[in-house]
Amino acid sequence: MKFSNGYWRMRNGVHPLYPMQVRDVAVEPAALTVYAPTKKILGRGDTLNQPLITVRCSSPAPDVIAVRVAHLLGERPRRPEFPLATDPATEVRVSDGVDYATLTSGALTARFHRGDDWRLEFVAGDRVLTSSGYKSMAALDTDDGPYVREQLLLGVGETVYGLGERFGPVVKNGQTVDIWQEDGGTSSEHAYKNVPFYLTTAGYGVFVNHPGNVSFEVGAEAVSKVSFSVAGQSMEYLVIYGPTPREILRRYTALTGRPALPPAWSFGLWLSTSFTTSYDEETVHKFVGGMADRDLPLSVFHFDCFWMREFHWSDFEWDPKVFPDPVGMLKRLRERNLRICVWINPYIAQRSALFAEGMAHGYLVRTANGDVWQWDEWQAGMALVDFTNPEARTWYAGKLRGLLEMGVDAFKTDFGERIPTDVVWYDGSDPERMHNYYTQIYNQVVFDLLREHRGEGEAVLFARSATAGGQQFPVHWGGDSESTFESMAETLRGGLSLAMSGFGYWSHDIGGFEGKPDPALFKRWVPFGLLSTHSRLHGSQSYRVPWDFDEEAVDVLRTFTRLKARLMPYLFGQALVAHREGMPVLRPLVAEFPDDPAVPYLERQYLLGDSLLVAPVFNAEGAVSYYVPEGTWTDLITGTEVAGPRWVRESVGFERVPVLVRPGTVLPLGAVQDRPDYPYADGVTLAVYQLADGAEVTVTVPAPDGTEAARFSVVRSGATLTATRLSGAPAPWAVRPTPTADPHPVPATHTTWTGPC
Repeated sequence: MKFSNGYWRMRNGVHPLYPMQVRDVAVEPAALTVYAPTKKILGRGDTLNQPLITVRCSSPAPDVIAVRVAHLLGERPRRPEFPLATDPATEVRVSDGVDYATLTSGALTARFHRGDDWRLEFVAGDRVLTSSGYKSMAALDTDDGPYVREQLLLGVGETVYGLGERFGPVVKNGQTVDIWQEDGGTSSEHAYKNVPFYLTTAGYGVFVNHPGNVSFEVGAEAVSKVSFSVAGQSMEYLVIYGPTPREILRRYTALTGRPALPPAWSFGLWLSTSFTTSYDEETVHKFVGGMADRDLPLSVFHFDCFWMREFHWSDFEWDPKVFPDPVGMLKRLRERNLRICVWINPYIAQRSALFAEGMAHGYLVRTANGDVWQWDEWQAGMALVDFTNPEARTWYAGKLRGLLEMGVDAFKTDFGERIPTDVVWYDGSDPERMHNYYTQIYNQVVFDLLREHRGEGEAVLFARSATAGGQQFPVHWGGDSESTFESMAETLRGGLSLAMSGFGYWSHDIGGFEGKPDPALFKRWVPFGLLSTHSRLHGSQSYRVPWDFDEEAVDVLRTFTRLKARLMPYLFGQALVAHREGMPVLRPLVAEFPDDPAVPYLERQYLLGDSLLVAPVFNAEGAVSYYVPEGTWTDLITGTEVAGPRWVRESVGFERVPVLVRPGTVLPLGAVQDRPDYPYADGVTLAVYQLADGAEVTVTVPAPDGTEAARFSVVRSGATLTATRLSGAPAPWAVRPTPTADPHPVPATHTTWTGPC
């Protein structure tokens, strides 16, 4: 919502109230409340007919300050609210002095100026991170009702990231972003995953604690400020100090929830029936057999919408015409060492037997007059499960439980964005707030069922929509992209944006969803897909088996599926970092190198974990350009060394994509290349890259259950390299000390290996 009309004027129908000075302060042991009149008080008479803006600061966790801005305080509480994990041990210091009133948490201070001019600053050490000055904070009376707005200053060169999975430029400066769930594909301003959180290169993040519509104008309404506003009489936002992106994300995800650790098998290749394609059990076995015949490792088979009968979505019953023996079919697929995923959504078509059942028990969302809310979009006469009703949650999960008992391992939780606002919720939730928040309850119900049925560490979704906190229920995929190079690039931008919003794992449809990719596009998208945390072959009206494109596509898929399997000791270790610390596996370079002036706008390359730089190719010819940060990096595939900082331009074939290893890395490479879940420490090779003299690196190799399988120390002293197993059961391992000159590993049959670099 933009309220101003240029610098001087407001838009028609907008009447602002600005805090003008700190008039009164209330100090509590762990909170500070400032009362600010909306004009300067010169005498007692000025206090009459005078609105107050109330600003209350508190701290839910160290280095985090919550600011609640309110005009009228009599608003009733509205649900839902984001559940934040607060730290009761947080030490807060509050003071009210002659010059300032302050609240400090950790290294972060909120500082209100006591003079005649309004100013709220957020300070770390002796540095002002950002501030809210004259006419920035406001309560606004508009023709559409009351709003509260805040504007925080952007410094020169400061860039902004996050706000969910957005497919435009990764740097959000200059953009207007409405946090409002929409099913808009990947080529518009709409987003499936809206998150009212951003972080900047100035060392802080901001989370607007409002699950409904939050309007952000990032250097747009006021070009040197980030403006954000919500409807109503009050708004709370949290300033989160870093100073690095890693620390900001760690603190943000500690508040909103860390990602669960997906099972190791889910990191392998997923193959789908696709959406509207014609398929039955014979088709499925033809696909699965074709993959095996071509020596293409496959981990998961996914059944999309039409595993259920047309017009019956969702009733969770297999279509008997095309799948007459689903139990036997699933058993036969599992005998091929495959996991099974099926498509679901929260919409109940009128033709479904569950419609009458849900209506009779009050499990479906209703209108104000008591009717079941319905429309004909997507499914004829469809209704919506009311997940605010605990009995409806149990009912819905019970229907899915039968599928798990049948042999299903995972669910693709599609949709969750088309949520009406002209309805009444069972628990009295505010419809505007529930529009975005619905997906959180939907995905949590399904994820909790999987965790209950399969056990901790075995639950995984393939979810499309999300909001703040949705990272707890992985995995999420990028939605409906087109089969073009342009859409491949916008898909990556969406993934990088989502990463800076706290989501640890992410996937996308290899080759694009809409349309059939030409062979060149498919072959370029394959390495991007396999060098993501999760990898799925899925389309709309055409299959995605590689032999439908050409034989070279088969070879390319085999190459990168095998490479990902060998990288699993490293990738699963990075997944554990996301789970424990909140740092996403796939991330923009600015997340790791915030002080490098060349990286803020990079959006056609990414880091896969701490140590691998990936530069996908976005054209058929193979031309690619990418930036290499400081140090000597090594191409994982060719062994070529590249000294940064510099730009590299090269041309590559379909079986190669630039993947550079960061200097100082000891990369654990697995001995297995036909599946993602295996004993990673058995036969592991420690590939050592550009380790500095005197440096010591400790490498932990995880087990597929997330525990520690082995730990190694690698030390370089002059021209000598010493690698020692510190923990773990005796098992074969090897060292590759000079990957460029000698690609062959040196077996280490004892606890310690010492040899030349």
